[in-house]
Amino acid sequence: MIDKNLARLRRARQTRLRIRAVGAVRLTVHRTNGHIYAQLTSAAGDKVIASASTLEKEVRSQLKKGGNRKAARSSASASPPRERKRGSKKVAFDRAGYKYHGRVKALADAGARLRT
Repeated sequence: MIDKNLARLRRARQTRLRIRAVGAVRLTVHRTNGHIYAQLTSAAGDKVIASASTLEKEVRSQLKKGGNRKAARSSASASPPRERKRGSKKVAFDRAGYKYHGRVKALADAGARLRT
């Protein structure tokens, strides 16, 4: 039986292969019990364009906890102004094998609303 983390990593690898074929900038999510992190990576995958997390001062000052949906929405609102400065047009969401549910969904939805 495959353990949970190996299955997640297998799903993440398949997603990244599809995103690389499209050639889009990748918005990657990583979550822990206490915080959530987001990174914009170039289409080639060699450079981090922008990053945001619940560990940043401006986000932490607004929140009581960093590991909930409200925190995920707040960290997403910190990322798009940086993204617009870099001029990225086509962004693919890489959920890193996590279910599109809860904090991951909140981060993606908040980021999508701010990008349009």
